[in-house]
Amino acid sequence: MVIMKFSYSLKLFFSLAVLLLITPSPAEAHLIGGNGFASGATHPLMGLDHLLAMVAVGIISTQVGGRAIWTVPATFVSFMVIGGLLAIMGMSLPFIEAGIAISVLVLGVGIALSKKFPMAIAMGCVALFAIFHGHAHGEEMPLIASPVLYYAGFIISTTLLHISGVLIGLNAKKTQFSSVALRLSGVAMSLAGVFFLIG
Repeated sequence: MVIMKFSYSLKLFFSLAVLLLITPSPAEAHLIGGNGFASGATHPLMGLDHLLAMVAVGIISTQVGGRAIWTVPATFVSFMVIGGLLAIMGMSLPFIEAGIAISVLVLGVGIALSKKFPMAIAMGCVALFAIFHGHAHGEEMPLIASPVLYYAGFIISTTLLHISGVLIGLNAKKTQFSSVALRLSGVAMSLAGVFFLIG
């Protein structure tokens, strides 16, 4: 039984590690072309910084528990849209890339600590981070894209990443080994955030 639990934990840890290795770098998110829905849907998936942060939001929501499992991700999506609208309206924000990198760092630390943060703090943090992510999405929208379709694409993609994070977080609660593997993944994520910040 212990061997089975350990095997499950290793699978979770290595799955997340493989995800880190095979996902393109943040700079590649800027290269996406195309238009409409497909371009919006692929944008969060093509940058490791975006992908990690959005999965992390789902995981953090399970650590808070209760209503936070849906309110924290919903807060991220809502403020991400606001950030995107600011970019489309031509309103610039300082330190966009740094803000995104810090979001990965902070969310990674949160996962590593595995603490039940107050829901208000979790929602406030993800709201702030989401504005940076949304602004980046809006800035990088292809000129030929339909804003409505582009937004629909990255909202759906982001929501699916949140759901995957929720599933990872819930599964990690099943065994102690899984929980440890997830915390180690949080450490790796926070280190990735440092790399994004200094790189």
